[in-house]
This record gives sequence, structure tokens and C-alpha cells, in this order.
Amino acid sequence: MSPPTDPISRTTIAGAVPAPRAEADLTAVRPFEVHVLEEQLADLRRRLAATRWPSRELVTDRSQGVQLATMQELTRYWGTDHDWRRCEATLNALPQFMTKIDGVDIHFIHVRSPHSDALPLIMTHGWPGSVVELLDSIGPLTDPTAHGGRAEDAFDLVLPSLPGYGFSGQPTELGWNVGRIGRAWAELMSRLGYPRYVAQGGDVGAAVTDAMGRQAPEGLLGIHLNLLVTALAGLQFPTDTDEERAATAAIASFQASGFAYFLEMATRPQTIGYALLDSPVALAAWLLDHDTDSYYKISRAFVDGQPAGNLTRDQIVDNITLYWLTGTGASAARSYWEDFGVDAVHARAGQAPPEVAVPVGFTTFPGEIWRSPRSWAEQSYPTLRYFNEVDRGGHFAAWEEPELFATEVQAAFRPLR
Repeated sequence: MSPPTDPISRTTIAGAVPAPRAEADLTAVRPFEVHVLEEQLADLRRRLAATRWPSRELVTDRSQGVQLATMQELTRYWGTDHDWRRCEATLNALPQFMTKIDGVDIHFIHVRSPHSDALPLIMTHGWPGSVVELLDSIGPLTDPTAHGGRAEDAFDLVLPSLPGYGFSGQPTELGWNVGRIGRAWAELMSRLGYPRYVAQGGDVGAAVTDAMGRQAPEGLLGIHLNLLVTALAGLQFPTDTDEERAATAAIASFQASGFAYFLEMATRPQTIGYALLDSPVALAAWLLDHDTDSYYKISRAFVDGQPAGNLTRDQIVDNITLYWLTGTGASAARSYWEDFGVDAVHARAGQAPPEVAVPVGFTTFPGEIWRSPRSWAEQSYPTLRYFNEVDRGGHFAAWEEPELFATEVQAAFRPLR
């Protein structure tokens, strides 16, 4: 008999059909593993081989969208050379768990440091990423001495999958915005027995972490961000210096020519969801069409075979395959509707959020959509205690430069230990 499909994880779990669990059991922390049926992978390869291609773009850059040569080489590699079982084994070699919080099953990786007195850290991925983008930072953060660091900088690491992303459950009711996710993360850390901890995030994860800083749940010591989410909240920032003017111009350029995915997911996530669930190539193109820096780095990894840091072919396709196998293209897109849709914006109108009450650390990576000046970070976070600009890395900082990223997280939280 074929192994049953688990409706929680939407992956195939070997063994007999489990007995129905009581609600109390579902809120317990349960071990989790990923086991995908070979039939699912065969169906994926069949769909890749049957792709109908558009004609080539009429420009030499990405101004008309994801380029045909990039997608054809990615699809060839995905269908013939990529090995999902390698990624599956990597995930299953880590301690993975599932627990129900506020009615939604939350998947998370929980790696305890071998060093005593490690500081608990909950770290949140973004879109179009997943826990895959954080995997290479696990070693440097949990076992820094194995990476040339100090034992006293170690973390016990919790990496949850956002609701509607990856192996976490898909919300079946409205209201799962970043504030609700932040409260769920506080519950998760309490459930794991951590009375004191810190939080970190980029992209959507930065918005969740920002919300946690404003909620200031008991036990949260501080936060670290690598995207200034307040810059998209309509705040007025100074433009007196060259650095400030450059950041303003970068945001304006992004909103004028790179904002299409944001608007579609914030206003019509269900519409794009049909393509994302039906065509793996459409899903891949949608996930690649994020920001200029990361797009060209990913494109070079396929077209020229020159990855930027750890943005390798395999890791890029691992992330895309995770979205495909879990069928989360539409549910992940709906997270933007929850926070940036018309109803969400109207609900926040005239309501200034509370100030962040905990210490804040911020790192600017040069390839980010906009390089946030220190003056902007200070205006956004009066409790800013750490700020640094590094010389490499972009929007997917932990993915692209995991060692450098870990060094920044360690430096930001060192005073809070």
C-alpha cells in the first residue's frame, strides 16, 4: 500500500495512517520528517518537460521580466540534474518539529548549540525564500567554534516556516498578518521553554521581527533586522546626504519598475496562485522576479555557472521545489494581502504603531533593494544599539553569505547576553 499523504504537511509520510489526534496533542511539539512520493517528483519532471515557452524578450536586461535563457537553463537543470532527495536528506538530518499554534500547524527546525549558555534565537525567513535560505547559517550560529568563532557567541536556533509557507499549515481564516505571526512566535518560544530570547529577520521575516519588537513579549531581549521595513510604511526620511538620496532613489526605482510581484500578491494573490500551483516554470519565474541584485546573481548561477556565495543552482532549485511540492504558491502570496492589501492599509490608517521597546540591531548589505542609511535606522528605531554596513551580500543575506551574516547577528546580540 502506498504511504498516506499527510494533510498537514502536504508531503508523504511513510507508515500507517495515524489515528486522529486530540487538540491537546496537536499543540504538543511533535517530531517531523519530509518524505515525498516518487510519483510527485515524476509528475514534476513531466510538467517541466511539457513547458510551453514564450518568445524571447526584446531587451537585453530584465526590464521585461525573467529572461528566457535563464528560465530554460534553470528548467533543464531542474528536470535532469537536480536531486530533491539530497535536500530532503539535509532537512531530515536536522531536528524538525510541528506544533499547532492558534489553529495553524507550524513547522520549525530547532537546533540546540553544543555550547552551554547559548542564547535562544528565533529567525524568520521571507518571500520568495523558506527555511532553505537559512540552512547554511545554522552551523556558524549554533557552533561558532567550528567556524573560527567563540563559544560565548553561540545560539540555540529556532527556524519556523511562516504560516502558509513550506511545511507549515495554510491558514483557513483571515487575520494571519505579521502581528499575529509575531505573537505565535512568542508562544512558540514559550512552548519550547525559553524564558529569554532574541529574534532576527529579513524580508517578510523583518516585518515579523519588527512586529515582535513593538509587541515586546515577555522574554524578548532584542531584535536584529537586515531590511528596513519602515521605509515602505510611508514614513518621511531625511534626504540631506548622498547616502540618503541614493536610498530614496533606490526605493523609487523599485516601486516604479520592480514592484509588480508585490502589488499582485497584495491585491490579487488568488489570481496568480492558479499559475503557481499548475506550472512549475511559472512558479520558478515568479520566485526569481524579486529584486535586481538577487535576480542577476541567480541568473549568472544558471547561465554562466557562476554562483554568488551560496546562491548555487542546487540551493536555488531546492527552494523552488519546496514551494512546488508543498503547493504553497498561493497561500504564501496571500500573506502579502494580509499586510499590504487595501483592507489592511485602511485598517492601519491613522494608527501609529507603538515604538519598538527592545534594543535593535541593524545590518545593511550592499546588494539589498535599498541600502538603508544609519540615520534612517535611528529614526525608525530610537532603541538602535548596533548598526553596521558590510561589504558583500544582498537581499538573501543569510543564504548568500552565511558566515558574514552569522558574524553580524553575533555582534548585534553580544551586549544582550
